[in-house]
Amino acid sequence: MVKVTEQAKNKIIELKAKEGKDATHGIRVAVHGGGCSGLMYDLEFDAEEKESDQVFEDNGVKIFVDKKSLLYLVGTELDFSDGLNGKGFQFKNPNATRTCGCGESFAV
Repeated sequence: MVKVTEQAKNKIIELKAKEGKDATHGIRVAVHGGGCSGLMYDLEFDAEEKESDQVFEDNGVKIFVDKKSLLYLVGTELDFSDGLNGKGFQFKNPNATRTCGCGESFAV
């Protein structure tokens, strides 16, 4: 499962309203090959469940994750920061053995 912090939830709600997404839209979290550490996170709004998806909800946010990505994301926390050290969504992944400086890619 992927956990969603209160800060991430608030930012997701804000972005959904800004982009005109309705209550059927959740977030799709995926892992793809690439980046300087080998694997990259992908985060986008989606309202459609695909056949290979695991769908769950945390902190009022619907989350779609394909089964392959779920292997890399179990126990991950999605957070949002707008502090001096960087602004944006951050993945706190206990499965990652190495991350890049920008936090957008990782290795297991």
